Amino acid sequence: MNIIEEIAGELCRIILPIEEEVFFGDSKSNIAVCTLASMSLLKEISKSSIIKEIAIAGRLLSENKGIDSLVRYVTSNEKIDTIILCGNDTLGHNSGDSLLCLYKNGMDENNKIIGSASPHPILTVSKKQVLKFQGQVKIINKIGKTSVSELKYIIETLRQTQ
Repeated sequence: MNIIEEIAGELCRIILPIEEEVFFGDSKSNIAVCTLASMSLLKEISKSSIIKEIAIAGRLLSENKGIDSLVRYVTSNEKIDTIILCGNDTLGHNSGDSLLCLYKNGMDENNKIIGSASPHPILTVSKKQVLKFQGQVKIINKIGKTSVSELKYIIETLRQTQ
């Protein structure tokens, strides 16, 4: 990242502070939910019965630091084998699309997510962590879906097939 990007990022953090929010549910669950930029959906999930059925619910706003954090968390918690990717993607960053590209294509020798159209899809996780992530989880792509009842149905269906 160059100095201008770093300054712009710091200004964004000051002008538009975004709360770091993650909600923990059942530590024995194998399911994680990522609501992308849909903060209201994340809060709704945290207050619904869904939270008792999943390990964790969080958001993903950036195609770099956010994905780094997600990959690190998931690979450190081997119980998680399913990620439901839902909510609206972050405009301009397309973090959900980048996560799907990482899952499908991995990253190149410069740690850039292969196939990502995001502006700065450069990761700090290792190729070994990415390979572990790819082998550990399946991602259910429901980008654009913001209905808690639809998520509940997906989770119930997953529970019946396990």
